[in-house]
Amino acid sequence: MSKLARVKWAGDMTFIGESPSGHAVVMDAGASSGGLDHGIRPMEMLLLGMGGCSSIDVVMILKKARQKITDCWVELDAERADDHPKVFKKIHAHFVLTGQDLDKKHVERAIQLSMEKYCSASAQLAALATITTDYEIRAAE
Repeated sequence: MSKLARVKWAGDMTFIGESPSGHAVVMDAGASSGGLDHGIRPMEMLLLGMGGCSSIDVVMILKKARQKITDCWVELDAERADDHPKVFKKIHAHFVLTGQDLDKKHVERAIQLSMEKYCSASAQLAALATITTDYEIRAAE
């Protein structure tokens, strides 16, 4: 049997999430919901999950294409619905990549493959949200 994910109440509106791989994260509600700002909000976790998933894909794809990537991050901007459940309506992912002679076509293809084929998190969120992307390439210092 596989190990389960678990979320355990730690008092007030704070919860500890434990992943099947054995890692933990602290989550808390915002002050308006009785939280004490002890951790990340659950919806922020969803957004970060998509960013992490897609970034891993992009780096792996670029490395396989023998691109000399030295850094990668994604800046995520999201719009949520006004009414409950306050789902994500729009998400924009701006990828910033640094490296030596990174090929624009390889970067575009890596992002496209992540969003359309490999990133489970973006596929899940795309069921309710419009996801857009762009990127910039910076020379390695």
